[in-house]
Order: sequence, then structure tokens, then C-alpha cells
Amino acid sequence: MNAIQLLGLVAGGLTTAAFLPQVVKTWKSRSAKDLSLGMFSLFCIGVAMWLIYGFAVNDIPVIAANLLTLLLASTLLFFKLRFKQ
Repeated sequence: MNAIQLLGLVAGGLTTAAFLPQVVKTWKSRSAKDLSLGMFSLFCIGVAMWLIYGFAVNDIPVIAANLLTLLLASTLLFFKLRFKQ
């Protein structure tokens, strides 16, 4: 692994980890009223496309970061649909 790949993995890890507090907060409160359905829908589509791109160019940092980000963002999208009030 070279320095550029390591940089990509660290950057992807940090931006992905940024979703964890929101996932935990939404899970604990059972409320997603402050989350935008439109924003998270578009975000999940964009991240899925980045994931496809990562596979197409065989870029491990792009694949890893977007796979985890899609999992977390999709969880928030699920919460938004599930915890309607």
C-alpha cells in the first residue's frame, strides 16, 4: 500500500465515521424528523454510484469508504422511513 492509498483510506474512514454519531442518535431517540428524506435519498444514490465507480477502476479506498458510507447512510434513510411520526 502506498502513501496515496493510505491517505485515501484515512480520508474515507474519517468521512464515513462522521455518520456514526447521527446513526446512534437517531437509533436511540427513535426520531428522524430532522433528517431530510430528499437529501439522504440523493446521497445514497450518489454514494452507490461512487461505489460502482470504485469497482470499475479497482480503487480499494473508494470501494471501502463508499461501501461503509452507503451502509450508514442507508441505515439513516431506513430510520427516516421507519420512525415516521
